[in-house]
Amino acid sequence: MDLTTSLTYVKGIGPARAAMLEAKGLTTVEDLLGYVPFRYEDRSNMKPVGQLAPGEMATVIAEVRSVKMSGFKRRSLGMFEARFTDASRAILVGKWFHGGYLANVFAEGMKVALFGKVEFDSYAGELTMLHPEFEILSGDDDEGEAALHVGRVVPIYEGAGKLTTKIFRTLIHRILGTIEPLDDALPQFLKDRLKMPDRWRAVQDIHFPPPDSDLRLLNAFRSPAQFRLIFEEFFWLECGVALKRSKARMMPGIAFELNERVREQIKAMLPFKPTGAQKRVLKEIAGDMAAAHPMNRLLQGDVGSGKTIVAAEAAVIAIENGYQVAVLAPTEILAAQHSFTFKRIFEKLGYPTMLLTGSFSAREKSQMKKLLAEGLVKVAIGTHALIQEDVEFKKLGLAIIDEQHRFGVLQRLGLAKKGATPDILVMTATPIPRTLAMTLYGDLDVSIIDEMPPGRKPIVTKHSTSDRIEQVLSFVKKQIDEGRQAYVVYPVIEESETQAMKAAQKEYEHLSKEVFPDIAVGLMHGRLGADEKEAVMQRFKDGLIKILVSTTVIEVGVDVPNASVMVVEQAERFGLSQLHQLRGRVGRGAEQSYCILVTEKMNDTARERIRTLVESTDGFYISEMDLKLRGPGEFFGTKQSGLPSLRVANILRDAEILEIARREAIDFIARPPSEEDLRRAVAYIRDHWQRRYGLVTVG
Repeated sequence: MDLTTSLTYVKGIGPARAAMLEAKGLTTVEDLLGYVPFRYEDRSNMKPVGQLAPGEMATVIAEVRSVKMSGFKRRSLGMFEARFTDASRAILVGKWFHGGYLANVFAEGMKVALFGKVEFDSYAGELTMLHPEFEILSGDDDEGEAALHVGRVVPIYEGAGKLTTKIFRTLIHRILGTIEPLDDALPQFLKDRLKMPDRWRAVQDIHFPPPDSDLRLLNAFRSPAQFRLIFEEFFWLECGVALKRSKARMMPGIAFELNERVREQIKAMLPFKPTGAQKRVLKEIAGDMAAAHPMNRLLQGDVGSGKTIVAAEAAVIAIENGYQVAVLAPTEILAAQHSFTFKRIFEKLGYPTMLLTGSFSAREKSQMKKLLAEGLVKVAIGTHALIQEDVEFKKLGLAIIDEQHRFGVLQRLGLAKKGATPDILVMTATPIPRTLAMTLYGDLDVSIIDEMPPGRKPIVTKHSTSDRIEQVLSFVKKQIDEGRQAYVVYPVIEESETQAMKAAQKEYEHLSKEVFPDIAVGLMHGRLGADEKEAVMQRFKDGLIKILVSTTVIEVGVDVPNASVMVVEQAERFGLSQLHQLRGRVGRGAEQSYCILVTEKMNDTARERIRTLVESTDGFYISEMDLKLRGPGEFFGTKQSGLPSLRVANILRDAEILEIARREAIDFIARPPSEEDLRRAVAYIRDHWQRRYGLVTVG
């Protein structure tokens, strides 16, 4: 047996169990050894029943004498009692509330390991355990097997299908007993410096901690074995990223010229004086574009910080050097909004722009492709329809990707193949905590716009419940009487766009006919065609519509400085980042703006989300909270984010180990102790990288 052995061939697994394991993503022996316990219990205090003392935590191996169900008629509500005894002849009573299901688990004569707190029931004069942890020990291999599950610090695994923590414990113990000790690819000098155990020792100890283990450290995932395996995972990930990065630095790119003409055009285009942060970021981007290797930069900025204008400045550099620019958005609505914005910005400079998305007819598409291939269009904006095989650019120099985590690494690469390696600028409005950005986008340099355009007041955010909607609407009316405009937004839950549309339609009729009969109310939803949407938006911008009722199609990129109120209905249904994005649609003018979150029934997480928004307008803080509330997988939408699948490490919990590993990895790749060390590391990553992290291959 070795690490690559399929689990089907491991004793005790067989096809049915193998299928359950596969559903958890476990197919080989290496996968199963990487499936680590999520917590540990100290069951080392083993005693015969006769020696138990009230108040102590103890482990007992005993036999079931009798079982009974008492209390309510409905089996689920009663109290389940089992009496246990062992060679000491003393009796211990186990009690479980709502324990009806246990009637099918315990049977007389069964051998059971119990772990819990011993109490003295003075009424019955007996020793009891209330809701003890228990494991049924099978008769055949009793003593040897029992030693695995009790009498030690015991690993607790997440179950999978019908596979309990006990089955995992047995299988992993069996594998560790039969497999050859594992090789260790981590450089020796690192293990010495960080005082880490070797890999084989660490794998054994993470599953079955030695007797003197510190339970607190184990449950905080900071025992020497856990530290070693977490570090190792991050270290190889970061080495791969660093290699990819240095390889990108070697690629021939386009060295754009930053001449007087470029400066003049940028000046002519800018609608206002750029902020200090915008100037700094543009300088970083211009420096990258002037260099002879391709730019790979991530531009982060909070909602409303003016990323688009910086991206437009980068586009001017490429266009004035005779190249074309591609702008990629994750959805058609966003693409249409970008098209609207860029068209307006570039109109003065006379650059032809064009929108290309999946919903155009074949004839329109072929005409557009022709214009692109002949170089007549300078700026092409679109969804992933732009990176399809048959779309040819005459001379693509810059790709601007509005990522929002939805464009994976592979799509970025697809774009890089569209010409002599173009420069790539990835924009995201969901600020990502820095350590994470380094991991997720490790192959990109990061620029952050961290100041808002001058003269903007922070948005005041209030929470209201739906039974007080009258007050909310009278506040909206007051703002409109003062000459402002407002949004009223409904959530679209993906599978029910029609429902959201109906809700918006209903509200639109209610508001326009009953509540505000003398105010112009407009309606916007996902089913309107691109032209209709643009017309509605234009009328809102021109102030002809005062209240815009909308489903969430206005999340990003809409800019109406006079709109000062955002009412979000059923706000409990939105995610934190999404609410923050919506809130960023107001507060774009000099007047005080308001965001009112109207909620119906809320659970604790939703309450926490609403509280965070009322307290803070800082996108980075909000994004950290979002990550904490949802966890990395959901935050990034794992599959499409290009987020590496980590086994032992957790990006949130282990951020400081990630920092250490990153520093060591960058240092190791830049200054390896010897050529041989580097060669071995590259070979190791090449063999394990693709399968382990699902990231793009290295070197």
